[in-house]
Amino acid sequence: MFCRSKENVNSELAKSTREDIEEKVKKIILEHISKDVEKFNSSSKLSEHGTDSLDAVEIIMAAEEEFGIEIPDEDAQKMETMEQIVERVVVTGVGLITPLAADVDNTWSRLIKSESGIKAINTDRFDSSDLACKIAGQVPLQSDNIEHHFNPLDYISEKDSKRTDRFIHYGIAAAIQAVDDSLILESQNINRERIGVTIGSGIGGLPSIQENVITMQEKGPRRVSPFFVPASLINLISGHISIKYEFTGPNDSAVTACATGAHAIINSARTIKLGEADVMIAGGAESALCRVGIAGFASMKALSTKFNDKPKEASRPWDEERDGFVMGEGAGILVLEEYEHAKKRGAKIHAELVGYGLTGDAHHITAPHPEGRGAFKAMQLALKSTQINPNQVGYINAHGTSTPLGDKIEVIAMKQLFGDYVYKIPVSSTKSSIGHLLGAAGSVEAIFSILALNNGIIPPTLNLHKPSEGCDLNFVPFKAQEHKIQYALSNSFGFGGTNASLIFGQV
Repeated sequence: MFCRSKENVNSELAKSTREDIEEKVKKIILEHISKDVEKFNSSSKLSEHGTDSLDAVEIIMAAEEEFGIEIPDEDAQKMETMEQIVERVVVTGVGLITPLAADVDNTWSRLIKSESGIKAINTDRFDSSDLACKIAGQVPLQSDNIEHHFNPLDYISEKDSKRTDRFIHYGIAAAIQAVDDSLILESQNINRERIGVTIGSGIGGLPSIQENVITMQEKGPRRVSPFFVPASLINLISGHISIKYEFTGPNDSAVTACATGAHAIINSARTIKLGEADVMIAGGAESALCRVGIAGFASMKALSTKFNDKPKEASRPWDEERDGFVMGEGAGILVLEEYEHAKKRGAKIHAELVGYGLTGDAHHITAPHPEGRGAFKAMQLALKSTQINPNQVGYINAHGTSTPLGDKIEVIAMKQLFGDYVYKIPVSSTKSSIGHLLGAAGSVEAIFSILALNNGIIPPTLNLHKPSEGCDLNFVPFKAQEHKIQYALSNSFGFGGTNASLIFGQV
């Protein structure tokens, strides 16, 4: 879908200028519908030139052949112009709030130094003494004595900080970082009607919900905060960012458990591809760290409970002693932009979103398919949409949550798809350093994949002392590795059997 040929580095589309594309578009129109194309350009609606549905199918097939692309049927049905068929989507801004640091550079620095952001739950957050799991990946605050800690007042007013849940703080902060990084606001003649926001969360304002339920039970309904609802709603991050910057383009949210961040990126890319926006602010944010959040996941035996006294060792993807994931919090936000729009304003391009795959397991509400059916298909579709070969993938940022079942099944899916070549691909789980950020995981790990792509450094998997049976890939144990890579794949799988795979490439 995202316009790459099998020899991706030398693809016709990647080498083409807008003028080249226009000429090729006219050639396709002339050959396939025999119309006068002098006044036709890639933004012209096909229907305005007498095409019917069969003509449109033929034109799309010709474009796929000419530009070396493959367009999913569900997207092809919505495309009205040739521009929508050949548009590319790039990343021009990134922002991070993680358990390692409250910005991109310091998070990355600590990540590739094999540092961990997982520790005992702060007593000033809540009492965890009677909980089965007493550890988490917590965003560092001033009291943690980490230089690059998070202070919500750096991004929002004190009044607003008291009226919004913590996940909204993180989402707003990461979005501001990403917008600043993109320099989009410094562009001349910026069209805010063509800039949209899609920021999601897997759970939303669970701490606020817990707090207000307790208040109601103890003090009655009249004491429930009037800001309770807007403080908790998942789409309010998108709302706040839209209001702050007066971005009046598409404004929505994704909620797909642990695949939320990846889905927000995919939905935003589709919005750009369909010509509904030039720029989208996309990603996920999460902070479900509260007593009911920990108790809920622990009761379903999803969390690690064996390493409460050694929190930095608790998240251990593929290790024989893994016993569940460690909950984390934070946000990862990307600025996605149509390639020509970014190039025209001289934007720095971090990477290109060259493809994706979306599937459903159709198996169980929490457990993955035992043969990795959904994970395999998601990765396969991502490769198919880019038209690159499996041996062109240079890094996989795995979902790798440190659960006994999920880690093993993801490996099965990777082996099935990549065959023997999988042993040559560095595969790591950055959740070993920061925990599982749930709805923010997909976008945070997408940014990690982009940073690996641009720096030639693969972040490590911590705590992999003894890989369990069948987990025998290059999981980049303990220390970061240097690899020159052209394409990176990032996996995100969620409850309900939802799967998303993203592929980023250098530009």
